[in-house]
This record gives sequence, structure tokens and C-alpha cells, in this order.
Amino acid sequence: MRTIKLLLILAIFVFSFNSSMSQEVNIISINSRTSLSLNGSWKYVVDPYETGYYDYRREARDQRANPSKSEALFLGYKAQSPSERVEYDFDKSENIMVPGDWNSQIEKLFYYEGSVWYYKKFDYDLSTEANRQFLHIGAANYEADVYVNGTKLGKHIGGFTAFNYEISHLLKPTGNFVIVKVDNTRGLEKVPTINTDWWNYGGLTRDVKIVDVPATFVQDYYIQLAKNDPKTIDVSLELNGANKANQSIIIEIPKAGIKVRFITDENGKLIGQIPARNLQLWSPENPHLYEVKITHQKHEVLDRIGFRTLDTQGSDILVNGKSVFLRGISIHEENGIKGGRAHSLEDAKLLLGWAKELGCNFVRLAHYPHNENMIRVAEEMGLMVWSEVPVYWTIQWENEETYQNAEKQLIDMIFRDKNRASVIIWSMANETPVSTERTEFLSNMINTTRSIDSIRLISAALERHTQEGTKNTQIIADPLQELVDVISFNEYIGWYAGLPESCNDAVFDIQFNKPVFISEFGGGALYGYHGDKGTLWTEEFQEELYIQSTLMLEKIPQLRGMTPWILSDFRSPRRLLPEIQDGWNRKGVLSEKGDKKKAFYILQQYYDSKKLEYLNK
Repeated sequence: MRTIKLLLILAIFVFSFNSSMSQEVNIISINSRTSLSLNGSWKYVVDPYETGYYDYRREARDQRANPSKSEALFLGYKAQSPSERVEYDFDKSENIMVPGDWNSQIEKLFYYEGSVWYYKKFDYDLSTEANRQFLHIGAANYEADVYVNGTKLGKHIGGFTAFNYEISHLLKPTGNFVIVKVDNTRGLEKVPTINTDWWNYGGLTRDVKIVDVPATFVQDYYIQLAKNDPKTIDVSLELNGANKANQSIIIEIPKAGIKVRFITDENGKLIGQIPARNLQLWSPENPHLYEVKITHQKHEVLDRIGFRTLDTQGSDILVNGKSVFLRGISIHEENGIKGGRAHSLEDAKLLLGWAKELGCNFVRLAHYPHNENMIRVAEEMGLMVWSEVPVYWTIQWENEETYQNAEKQLIDMIFRDKNRASVIIWSMANETPVSTERTEFLSNMINTTRSIDSIRLISAALERHTQEGTKNTQIIADPLQELVDVISFNEYIGWYAGLPESCNDAVFDIQFNKPVFISEFGGGALYGYHGDKGTLWTEEFQEELYIQSTLMLEKIPQLRGMTPWILSDFRSPRRLLPEIQDGWNRKGVLSEKGDKKKAFYILQQYYDSKKLEYLNK
């Protein structure tokens, strides 16, 4: 179907695509750079027919040499006289907050899927003329056409990954404006595809800022322990700019007594190693982070980085050489208390704080790359992370553009978080039906991942099946088992397959000596709805299901962790039952407001027992 060109340079993430998704290569560690936030109040125009983008013959206005000022919204034009016809006016339009989704902010847009134009005026201090400026957008769901001062910068595709464009040549001291057309229309060829089980929040859902960097700057770096070697730090780095060859780079880790000088090659890159002794290793029990300083000329980039080793041995997952049990929970990027897509530091602390209270040392961030606050806070809290791309259910496996889209999202996910000790598993997909085309698609994704990150583990949430001719023998009939490091699968015995007593005689036949991880199990319950344990949707039913499920899963000898579905109830248009679901998936062990259901305490007790078991090993 395709040939994947493997990248042989450790952790140098430079990719180009000759498709509509092409964009400038991302800048790492945005929060450590000098920047101007564009968060706050923006103007917006809802455009379901995309009148501001296409003319009446369906030709793109931004492809014309002289687009109509009266109708091309990306120009941000104002009528110059009462007799001039201009069929839009951003200044008179309504306000919307960025970051945020339009569904939860604007009642009339709750179910809206389509195009919305965002508009923001700003001034910019250009006193440091030698510097360069980039417009950085943390995420826009799903397609974003981006313009500054009427000039198109590009189109980005994918709702959960960051992107940036250089705007140095466009900025002026006053009167600048940025316009972004965001379109969250679902499509069969997209990633995710048209059918999901979460809310399709549209908009500029993460931070928007202008990043200011020197003319030649550190664009990318990788600083992590070598595989299974706590005494060696692998380093790679790339400069961006005209004067990037033969440049001095100093990497310091002051509290580890490390200060090393490197010289970039003719392409502005370096690859090397740093001897490291007596490093305090990052672990869930001791999430130690070192301040790391990277200096090029007078410019510094600061980061806080943890160091740990990671491997598998037979059916064990080893962190710093010690077997761990992943006491986890799945999480959607949603804050039900305030409503809408989660994005802030406070959101991350809330969601991950609930996970810590549950007794977790691991979280599955489903089903797409979450915002950077989630990854950073998880690292600070000592929570290991499963990070996933939205290759979900049934993708167009034979569509080359669909594959390129999925691979680009995968690469961008790894690019941003490759220095995070918390991230231990890259997940390729969730519940994808087995076929030759699908397996080739995901195999190529795995090959790409291994070529750019040889340290972390690879998995995918597979499906379980009852073996024909048996009463209740469960198998995973998926060739991906041979390719992944951790065999993960979703099982809903007792919910989608029988009732909780079905767990009693279930037997799992797993043919591989690899760690086994249960990526999903559980069932729905409405908080505050009580009855006997045989009544669906009651807290008692969910409680019994968790009791029986954990007893059942304990019989799997290779079991090394789980992330039940899910931490808290979340919105989903698929969930239609009145008075119970009302547009919410009710499988959370917490309500959307954080109220604890009875199953929360069952899982908490189980995790307490697993913690003691592994402490005593």
C-alpha cells in the first residue's frame, strides 16, 4: 500500500509533506519561549455555507489574485464609505473566548458542526528587529485555515496537535489581525472518521500565542536516558536559522553537575551523549524533575526533565529495572464541571487529581493527544501516561491521504512529548477491526514510531472475542500482538457481553509472553440512581460489575495493568436514553461533576491491594 521511509537519526523530527497538510516544522517547548498571548476575547462569524471562503461557483477565494473584499472574510476588510458593499463586519460580530470550544460557550452552537471564522486584533512590539516571530496554535478542531493581515499562512488538519507559522515578515507595530477559519465537519476520510463516541467540540481549543525567538534558535531537542542505561543521556538538537552550522551549544543540568558543550554540524544538528552518574531517577513514587538549560549564544531554553529507564521483560513492564503494575484510568479531555473541552492547568490538576485520589499511577489519555498541561502535570504528579492518536474504530485504511494524516498526527504527538518521562506508551489505535489493509496501515504506524522513538513502548487498544466452540474462552485474534510491546485490549464482559456473572467463568487464552494490559472495561451508571445489583444503570450494578471484573482479570497471569472506562462521565451524541444518559456516556466512576459512584471505591480498594502487592515484591 505504501513504503514508509524510516528515519535513522535519533529523535530529530523533521518531516515535510507535499499535501494540503503541509506546514512549517513545529517548535518544541513553546512555554519556555518569550511570547505574546492571544488568548481571551475574539470575534466570530458562523459560516455554515462557507460563503467567506468559496464563491458561488465553489472556487476558493484565497486562491485568487484579487479576492473580493466584500465577501472574502479572511481579508478582515472594513467598508471605507457608506456606499461600499461589504457583507460582513467582524467588529460588530459577537465575542467568543479562546481557548475554548464554541459548543459549550454558545448555546445556539451546541450541536453545530461546520465553519466558524475567528478574528483577533493585536499590536506587536518590534523593537528587537533581529528576532523572528511565529504564530503558534495549540489545537484547532478540525481543519484550520490561518491568515495574518490578510495573508494566508497555511492549512492545518487534525484537531489535537499543535502547529505554527512564521509571521516575521507580516507583522507591524499596530493594527495587526489574525483570522482563523475552523471547520469541525466530520468526514469518512478523516482521522478520527465520521463515527466516534465523544463530543465533536469545535474551535480554537488550546492556547494561541505569538512566539518570539532569535534569528537562529533552538527549534528542537531530545534529552533522555539511553535505552536501559541510567548512566548515559542521549542528546539530539536542531537549530533553525541562517547561521546554524558550527554553532556552540551548551547543555546544563546544574543539580546533576552536568555542563557539556557541543558543536552543530553543517545542517545545524547535533547528536551526542552525556555521561551521567548518580541521577535521581523519575518514578511514580518519586517524580523527580531536573532543570535543564540549553544555551545558544545568549539565548536560553529552560525545561524540567525527568530521567527513567523503561523496558519489558517477558510479561513484566520495567521502570528503572523494577516491575510495575499500571493502576490506571482512562480520561477524556473534558471538564464536566464547567462544561466543554479541558485545556487549562487547572483542568489538568482537577482531572489528574481525581486519578491520584483513585490510587492511580497511570492514565490513559484517550482517544487523541491531550493538551500539554495534562502531560506536564501528570509528570509532576508521578502519573505514567498512555498517549494515543485518534485512529478510532473504522478508518479508511486504503486511503493514502488518510494514512498521511494519521502518521502526521502521530509524529506531532511524539515531537511535543518525547522529553516527558511520564509518557511510557504510544498507542496506535482503538478498537479497529482486523483486515489486511488495516494491519498494514497500523504496522507502518508502528514502524514510523520505532524509527523516531526507540525508548518508549508501543501498544494499541485491540478487541477481544469469544472463541468459537467454547462457552466463555476469550481470545485476541489480532496479528498486531506480534508487533506491539504490550498486548492491550478492551473487554466489556458483563456490559456489552452478558451480565456481571458472565465474568465468573470467563477464561482468557493469550498466546504471547508479553505484558497484558486491559485498556477498557466497565459499564454505565447514573450517579444517585440506586437499586439492586441486577438493575441496569444503578450504582449497585456498576459496583458489582467492577467487583466481578477485577476478580476475573486477576486470573490472567500476564496482567500488568488496566485503565477502566472511564474517570468521569462525558458528553456523547451517541448516548440517547432519556433520564439516564441525556447525551452523556455514563461509564464514569465519577459523575461529570466529580461525584463518586460506588464503583469508585471498589477500584480504589483494588488499587490499594495492587500497590501493596508490588511494594512487597
